Amino acid sequence: MMNKKFVAVAAILGVACAALGAVVANQQLTPKPPENKAVAQLMAQQLTDSSGKKQALSQWQDKMLVVNFWATWCAPCVQEMPELSALQVEYKGKPVQILGMGIDSPTNISEFAKKYQISYPLFAAGMEGSELSRQLGNNAGGLPFTILIGPGGRVLKNYLGRLKMEELRADIAKFSLEK
Repeated sequence: MMNKKFVAVAAILGVACAALGAVVANQQLTPKPPENKAVAQLMAQQLTDSSGKKQALSQWQDKMLVVNFWATWCAPCVQEMPELSALQVEYKGKPVQILGMGIDSPTNISEFAKKYQISYPLFAAGMEGSELSRQLGNNAGGLPFTILIGPGGRVLKNYLGRLKMEELRADIAKFSLEK
């Protein structure tokens, strides 16, 4: 009689533990929504890339993001792009992704991408991108504007004007260690 009770209790405990394990595993695999509303709005975007293909920005939400707002007509923006491109190559295989948000037309973005070999995705964000950059902290409305976003959607830092690559590298390293 005692053996049957033991087996029944053990079976119930086993099922309960398996169910709890499944719940915990599911919570760990489901990406959490971004902490910041503007970041959540950014991650909800499906933008057209330089090749004319629509892409969901949410595909990168589990990485540290360097989101660079730029335009083809902005000289400092264009000047920093080869450095950002080299940085993306440097971080290949690491959980860091650079995204270029062009405050420009899809045609201009596409022509620019064909002319210059940029190693990270360039998107045509248009004037909506300008408003999004304001929501992410670009109160001046200037370009280039870059924002560093953690994998959980937390805004880590923003930069107005031409980037200083050593500062950006240092910030990426610093925030990568803070996990």
